[in-house]
Amino acid sequence: MSMFCYQCQETVRNSGCTVKGVCGKEEQTAKLQDLLIYTLKGIANIVSLKELSPTYIPEVNHAVLGGLFTTITNANFDDEAISSKIKTLISIRDSLRGDTPAEEFHDAAIFEVSSLESMLQKASSVGVLSTENEDVRSLRELVTYGIKGLAAYSHHALHAGKEDENIYSFIYRALNSTLDDSLSVDDLVGLTMETGQTGVTAMALLDSANTAMYGDPEITEVNIGVRNNPGILISGHDLTDLEQLLEQTKGTGVDVYTHSEMLPAHYYPAFKKYDNLAGNYGGSWWNQVAEFESFKGPILFTTNCIVPPRSEEVRGRIFTTGAAGYPGCGHIVSGIDGKKDFSAVIEMAKSLDSPEGIETGSIVGGFAHSQVVALADKVVEAVKSGAIKKFFVMAGCDGRLKSREYYTEFAKALPDDTVILTAGCAKYRYNKLGLGDIGGIPRVLDAGQCNDSYSLAVIAMKLQEIFGLEDINDLPIVYNIAWYEQKAVIVLLALLSLGIKNIHLGPTLPGFLSPNVAKVIVENFGLSGIGTVEDDLKLFIGN
Repeated sequence: MSMFCYQCQETVRNSGCTVKGVCGKEEQTAKLQDLLIYTLKGIANIVSLKELSPTYIPEVNHAVLGGLFTTITNANFDDEAISSKIKTLISIRDSLRGDTPAEEFHDAAIFEVSSLESMLQKASSVGVLSTENEDVRSLRELVTYGIKGLAAYSHHALHAGKEDENIYSFIYRALNSTLDDSLSVDDLVGLTMETGQTGVTAMALLDSANTAMYGDPEITEVNIGVRNNPGILISGHDLTDLEQLLEQTKGTGVDVYTHSEMLPAHYYPAFKKYDNLAGNYGGSWWNQVAEFESFKGPILFTTNCIVPPRSEEVRGRIFTTGAAGYPGCGHIVSGIDGKKDFSAVIEMAKSLDSPEGIETGSIVGGFAHSQVVALADKVVEAVKSGAIKKFFVMAGCDGRLKSREYYTEFAKALPDDTVILTAGCAKYRYNKLGLGDIGGIPRVLDAGQCNDSYSLAVIAMKLQEIFGLEDINDLPIVYNIAWYEQKAVIVLLALLSLGIKNIHLGPTLPGFLSPNVAKVIVENFGLSGIGTVEDDLKLFIGN
């Protein structure tokens, strides 16, 4: 086969893309991403064997985070950018290795390539299927995908001024462990749980970084209509990029609209001072093909969730930054001081039409852990009185498949005495349904981005404390979660590491879980898939 990738939920037949990625990734791009990961494992091998402290290699730490983030689904389709990153990382790798004899290291730490052709040839031998044992392969990939998500959240925290050397230490040790043929399946299961524990640390770090810079999220009504000014649409997850864009567009007559996972920026107090933050445009990431046509202005991708544009006109209006990249689109890099110059985006916006409205009204969010804890007395009273019978955690990712309609229909079918706790772009399946409230408590409580699934765990732990329960699983909370890519993988592992059981994951269980590995997770944690809306409601609520 020309390629093999099964890291996302939409992989072909839930078994693997072998010709071209459903995401739009071509064979060459897939192979370069495989080699990029292999190079990062080589760096981890050297750091681990030489017992190098992350304290003394900050540039390496940051390069590794960026490299991992680049390979997340829908982040970077630019072969030139990926091959350039491989060369840079090989240079870093060789510098770290120094004069130590090559035979002391794994092949990942010493291989050489001199051209694109040699990169592709090497990549063909180091991809996912190079691990022959199905169960070992499954666990290695589960750890690797968890680390990709872990790196993404750590990358955002770094941009917001916070990092944790323990996270870097784990990433090096875990990546190196995926090269170790002496590790048993039990060893790798243990490493998987450690990945989840470190995921909790990373999400807590990002939460702390965001709130330190922008304040605790507040209940906020967000406009989903448009104004008459030219506009810029900013997508992705990086709040520091949004802040810089808003600062640079002040007084220019150009409005800024958030898209998809950038919606929760509106909930932070610090962003409310910007009159040029006009609202949120459109819905989930996969709708962008149509929405970018009607937006008219430039689009800035700060992270992943790029869908290959169908027209050259739209491609010409797309800019990328950070780990994101797409061939033919302008890419904006940081200066030495970490600042980015968005003047090209702003000037383009001034020359184009204002956005075409596609909906009107508003949506409400801002129910992160601090806000919900502030409402704790009201929530507890509603539970004790029976006004709220159950909470349904419906966090995670959205996607293109028709099977995703399950989540909209499930939300519609929930009884009026239930509340949905959500985070991530899965919210777009039901956050505009007008499901009402229970005694002033909205029936859809949006905590924010996918990383803010941490908030939902904090809320659960707080409720466990208030109700005096020994086991978090005794709460009236059902977990019916959707996943798509690797940030969702680290969220899932984080929840499992916190002891949360009986999670329902859909619309399919990951294709990278071998039957034996899936059995272990099911038996130990009660993980299961979804059924029909009717059957699942009977299971969760009864007749």
